[in-house]
Amino acid sequence: MPIISVITPVRPDADAALLLEAFTSVAAQKLPAGWSWEWIVQLDGRRGEATRSLPQDSRVRIACGRQGGAGVARTLGLARAKGEVVRTLDADDLLTEGALVRDIETLEAHPDIAWCVSGCLDLLPDGALVPGPYDPPEGPLLLRTLQEAFAADAFPVVGTHLAARSSLLRALGGWPAFPALEALALVMFCAAVSPGRMIAQPGGVYRKHVAQTTAGAGYWNAEEFGTLRTAITSRVDALQSQAWHWA
Repeated sequence: MPIISVITPVRPDADAALLLEAFTSVAAQKLPAGWSWEWIVQLDGRRGEATRSLPQDSRVRIACGRQGGAGVARTLGLARAKGEVVRTLDADDLLTEGALVRDIETLEAHPDIAWCVSGCLDLLPDGALVPGPYDPPEGPLLLRTLQEAFAADAFPVVGTHLAARSSLLRALGGWPAFPALEALALVMFCAAVSPGRMIAQPGGVYRKHVAQTTAGAGYWNAEEFGTLRTAITSRVDALQSQAWHWA
């Protein structure tokens, strides 16, 4: 039975109520015939009070590791994943109805691609749902499109709505151990070695609130972001120059 593995990194101070909502959105997913899901919950650190709110479910697999940030936690989760397809989901976000089936059907309908990204709905503090401002149209999603948007600070997709064949993610080494931009970076690394597609219908709800990581004052460090940009673009260039492509 094929499996899609949903990987969620969980901070030590994660909101238990939001994590439970994330689980509910996973559990509500309907999958193509024969498929099943597992939820890989990876604690970023040794403490995990938020996970105590989760119901007992054999499909939910919780583990912890040394604290190293979301990218490290996701990669540790990837090592435990059994699925042939991996889907990302943040602990404070939600999957939309039908998100996983659209991911699976897109990859099955296009065997030449190894990844896809879904459109986004921003959930604002006042409860409003707003479509992602830069979401590209349905269809092939080219590295050139991502590079141009990255250079203009208008990245067109949400990296935490990525679905990819697990073999590709393992070949790329999982998520980079960056203090920020690791989800965005992995999308670009995938695009450097494999064709991908955009699913226009929103596959996730990106919750915007004061406690989210990207809302913290220390997250947006201009000097550090310059270094991260160099790290991302140089690795994309290296992947392309080696003429290595997923197959």
